Amino acid sequence: MLKQEILENMQHIVDNCMGDSKPACTTACPMNTDAKEYIKLLRENKGEEAIKVIREKLFIPKILGRVCAHPCEKGCRRGEEDNPIAIANLKRYIADNFDNPENWDLNKKSSTGKKIAIVGSGPAGAQAALTLLREGHDVTIFEKLGVPGGMMRVGIPEYRLPREIIDEEYSLLTKLGAKFKFNTEIGTDISLEDLKNNFDSILIAIGKHIGRKDLSLENINGDGIFTAVEFLKEISFTRDFKKAGKNILTVGGGDVAMDCARSALRLKNTENSYVLFLEKDLDSLTASKHEVQGALDEGVNFIPSSGINRIFLDNSNRIYKIEVKKCISIFDENGKFHPSFDEKDLQILNIDTLIFSIGQGIDLNINNGLPFEFDKNSLQSKIDSKVFFAGDCASSCIVVGAMAEGQRAGKSINRFLNKEDIWEGRNIQEEGGYSVTKLHLPTEYLPENWDDNSKILRRKGKELDPKERIKTFFEVESTFTELEAKEEANRCLQCECKLCMKECMMMPEYTSCPKELFKEYLEKGYENMDKNIAYSCNECSQCTIKCPNSFEIRENFMEMRKEYVKANDDLSPLAGHTALDDGQELECSKKYSITVPGKKQTKYVLIPGCTVPASFPEAVDKTYEHIKATLGEDNVGIILQCCAKPTEIIGETKLFEERYSRVQNEIEKIGADVIVTLCPSCYLTYEKYSGKKVISYWDLMKETIGIPQKQKNIGINSDVIFNIHDSCPTRNVTSHHDSIRWILNELGYKIEEMKNIRENTRCCGVGGMLGCINSNLYEKIVNRRVNDATQDHIISYCGSCRASMELGGLDSLHILQLIHGTCYMKKDRALRSPDYGMHNRLKTKKILLEKNKSN
Repeated sequence: MLKQEILENMQHIVDNCMGDSKPACTTACPMNTDAKEYIKLLRENKGEEAIKVIREKLFIPKILGRVCAHPCEKGCRRGEEDNPIAIANLKRYIADNFDNPENWDLNKKSSTGKKIAIVGSGPAGAQAALTLLREGHDVTIFEKLGVPGGMMRVGIPEYRLPREIIDEEYSLLTKLGAKFKFNTEIGTDISLEDLKNNFDSILIAIGKHIGRKDLSLENINGDGIFTAVEFLKEISFTRDFKKAGKNILTVGGGDVAMDCARSALRLKNTENSYVLFLEKDLDSLTASKHEVQGALDEGVNFIPSSGINRIFLDNSNRIYKIEVKKCISIFDENGKFHPSFDEKDLQILNIDTLIFSIGQGIDLNINNGLPFEFDKNSLQSKIDSKVFFAGDCASSCIVVGAMAEGQRAGKSINRFLNKEDIWEGRNIQEEGGYSVTKLHLPTEYLPENWDDNSKILRRKGKELDPKERIKTFFEVESTFTELEAKEEANRCLQCECKLCMKECMMMPEYTSCPKELFKEYLEKGYENMDKNIAYSCNECSQCTIKCPNSFEIRENFMEMRKEYVKANDDLSPLAGHTALDDGQELECSKKYSITVPGKKQTKYVLIPGCTVPASFPEAVDKTYEHIKATLGEDNVGIILQCCAKPTEIIGETKLFEERYSRVQNEIEKIGADVIVTLCPSCYLTYEKYSGKKVISYWDLMKETIGIPQKQKNIGINSDVIFNIHDSCPTRNVTSHHDSIRWILNELGYKIEEMKNIRENTRCCGVGGMLGCINSNLYEKIVNRRVNDATQDHIISYCGSCRASMELGGLDSLHILQLIHGTCYMKKDRALRSPDYGMHNRLKTKKILLEKNKSN
């Protein structure tokens, strides 16, 4: 049974890991469109695949690429650093260049015989129709206008959304079998009751076609005073507004107000277009920044901090001027909308046309003037179960939000028709509700080169000359060129928190992210999982280092190893560890071990470990002699015996305790006060278990004894530049890193720092005894580490690391070879691993025995 703290740690990872979290651009989109994926495909020159990703969620990509309020961009991580990715523009580029009606998905289920009436052909009604058509239902769309599109058609100016695009993209509904009843108003041409009698379900998806005026103003019903709705609707159909004069003023500070003001400039007789608003400046407006800038470029005049005080009518009952008062504040002390004015700060404006863009409402005649009552999640009516609502008449206020509600309503209607529970098992956040991703990457975790100068500037499509474009309703902004699209796509950070997965070479073989893996462990039980998973961890802790949440992952695997061993008579269950155990037993045995105490009192004892004596017997001897020469041979002893760390690493706790006790007994026997190590793993083992002070040979030299005197600057004329591979077990022992570099400097050798060093170093491949059970993964890790090198020559201070770096093709030396050798030159390069073996352990023992006899 795993320890409770390990289980809690797994649960903590499952609850908080961001590995499967969608980026903010996706969660901020009501339709959960995978912008990250289609931008990635665009970067890879896969436009045809990119449009497929878009169309999985959006059937009107060209429309949305032009008019979407793009909440995805508000959530874009890049925006926290400079400017968000122009996601809508990229969607438009992909749709304009790669969308082909011949490739549209026309699949749908077999006919159910069920009939649904949809009232309104705006984005909500259209999306619901699409959802229901694919389910095999018969759909009829009733539209008050003579064309499809709803408020998109009559509320968004043509210079932003060409009408042929609406017709093209809406044709998908006809292709799938939708029937349209145009010029049909429910409540006038046909009653709602008739629909209820003739259809199995009804979706009401009408837009906000009722404009508002400030009815508190005197003369508000004079001629020349209009709502934004009627103004934009007539312009949409005729590209004119016959009742408009020459000087047009729009009241309001939103996008609709900008549409009115800019459309006014395009009318034949317009001389001036004004926008009057309560806010103090343009930056305070709710309108999109690019819409405000577009209005400025075209010559719209803005009048800030102002409200209408009086309307003046001429003898023909037409407005000819207004009196404006200064706005002091918009909200009261409770934060409620309650503008206050300076009644003495007044000015007169000569205008002959006044447009109110201060909000829009729903025509409730369809419901006998009563407000709609419905469940906020399922969108089902509380009055009549066969009626549903979506879009402006429900709660959405942007096109893509209306689509999400339409889709949600469509799913609810489908369940209703199938006599299923309307909401069971559904999640509002996955169906267009407000959702915030867990995913957030600190700046230091962003991709390499994310802040290159070429990636700072947000690209923008070219625009028609303002002086020329106000003469027509031609589309103002052009689609990105291929170069602009690629440059903008390359700004995308491709947000995901799989930093541990990118660093770890083991976990990707078994899972997509730690959350998924440990969720499976908790559900199935570690004993029912593949044991190779835990044993493939190379114990390097790079996963924790890379994780923004610093999750402890290796500890889980190490603890599992112990439990696997307990269940297998205290031995590793993997056959690959048999040879390791046999070798460990030899290395801990008397045959290969020797203890030489100091002549009088063993204050210091050198314990060189296993791999160095098995590779460089003479270097061990010279190290021993150096310590004796500087600290006194009376005070220095040596123990040639294994600490059994590999046994502990594979989880054989009882066997480790028995084997380690052998070397601990030798330490106690000679009464050593300080243990001097050459091996990083030995250093940690003795520090944890010995109860003695432990110091590395490297730190001992830097702090106390210095390098051997005759070696000072011995490498000053070397033609070699060395990289340094830091050992991962002691990645957090900063003194080791510093001492190694100090030693090389004292020796006079030139060094160049490679990638991933010191506390961020990578494993050489040996960690966790990986090579015993997964040699292919071991080689991959070796090669990955070798690729970090910037030179052909590398120094390690771990015997196993040295051998791994040589396996990867580098000229790999142990630092002892430089400390006790001659000046190393490029010509001295040679393979050294073939000399590794137990015969060298015996040779080391023989040297020590002979010296002990002679003394």
